[in-house]
Amino acid sequence: MATHEVLRAFRFALDPSETQAVALARYAGAARWAFNHALAIKQAAHQQWRAEVDALVKSGITEPEARKKVKIAIPSKPAIQKAWVAGRGDSRCDVDGSCPWWWEVNNYCFQSGFIDADASWRNWLSSLRGDRNGRRVGYPRYKKKGRSRDSFRLHHDVKRPSIRLVGHRRLNLPKLGEVRLHGSGKRLMRLAARGQAVIQSVTVSRTGSRWYASVLCKVQQELPQRPTARQRVGGLVGVDLGSAYLAVLSDRLHRDDPDSTVVEHPRRLKQSMDRLVKAQRALSRTVKGSARRAKAARKVARIYHQIAERRATDLHTFTRRLTSNFSHIAIEGFSVEGMVARGTGSGRSRRGSKLSSLFNRHLLDASLGEVRRQLSYKAPWYGATLIVLAPGEPVNLICSRCGAQNSRVTVSDSKFSCRDCGLDIARQQNAARNIMRAGRRSLGSVTPGSGETINARGGAIRPHTRSGVGRAALKREDTRSHRPGATPRE
Repeated sequence: MATHEVLRAFRFALDPSETQAVALARYAGAARWAFNHALAIKQAAHQQWRAEVDALVKSGITEPEARKKVKIAIPSKPAIQKAWVAGRGDSRCDVDGSCPWWWEVNNYCFQSGFIDADASWRNWLSSLRGDRNGRRVGYPRYKKKGRSRDSFRLHHDVKRPSIRLVGHRRLNLPKLGEVRLHGSGKRLMRLAARGQAVIQSVTVSRTGSRWYASVLCKVQQELPQRPTARQRVGGLVGVDLGSAYLAVLSDRLHRDDPDSTVVEHPRRLKQSMDRLVKAQRALSRTVKGSARRAKAARKVARIYHQIAERRATDLHTFTRRLTSNFSHIAIEGFSVEGMVARGTGSGRSRRGSKLSSLFNRHLLDASLGEVRRQLSYKAPWYGATLIVLAPGEPVNLICSRCGAQNSRVTVSDSKFSCRDCGLDIARQQNAARNIMRAGRRSLGSVTPGSGETINARGGAIRPHTRSGVGRAALKREDTRSHRPGATPRE
């Protein structure tokens, strides 16, 4: 194994006292104020720039020339922070100014707010220019109390650490003191004691009715250079992610269970739907601004939080089993946003609208993007390799036995039937086998270190030809799974 220095976050549920909970909310409010303060300055400068450009355009100058003539820079974090420090007041000395209560909270709360405002502005500009992947990022908006997530970030000097674990059950935060942990921090404490983990910062956030601390550390982590024996036996697997099932594999996840090629959709949202609908109806009957409405909103948030935590547990369990049982994992290069059904359409019936809404609910409840994200960073941890196919690979239309194409197959079909060889198989199982074969072609077409293979983090794969995933092993797997007359493993 080779040792690498990586950034890794350790998430702890906090169990603060009532006084500490009030202080945490105050810190989150300071970070929210700093974000809005910085964003207001940026928007004012941007509006002034836009007004001058429009004035020049009205005078007869073209838009590109007007943009070049107007020299108004959008203030960045250092300039905004310097102006804020010079103009802030102090409530202890009856000095008027912006944010006179700044001394009541840690100064890093304001800095994190300024940094986040810079990041939101850069994300909007890069999305506007087309340099950012994913869906379009809108114009930055202000954070509103009660609507935005309560969160703040604290830093410290790593040579004189003030963010540290005190025992296994307490976390010391600068100026806040020791906050009790709901769980145990023994793992992080042992790494820090051996010098293998150095705490860089902590992000404290509130989800539902519970506070969490995400401790970011530089960790000396040993990454395996080759797959384990169990992974070499598993070899290459194709994974078809979807909404009907969370995943369908081209090979068994558990060697002793022939039915483990299908990973059922947990449907955590559906399990809690009755409670959620009841809570949301109670919320809709309350008066805005009342204490009962705040109580009802906390109940709705608590139910959503429980759903998210249970879903995260399911996904982490699945991705860890996948990365520890196979040496190579191939998935489609999909876009969740592109898979979501849009609206009712001009000719879509009411029943069709209900079906599309149900499909979207199951699709988003599966969190396929989160599955891919977890696989991307867990694969190197366990010595596996993630292969993401190029978008548009026709894995659903091709017969996994003979390679004939059937263009009539849609995502609503549960079966795939081949008119050439007579194969009748579940559509997801056929797609998983095609994904596996496409991943094998990707392995065979890339030389070590060339960086041509696609994965979720953009890195190159390592073809472990000596570890049982060579051409002969892949050929045996292909002939066993796809020989004519074989019984489909559904």
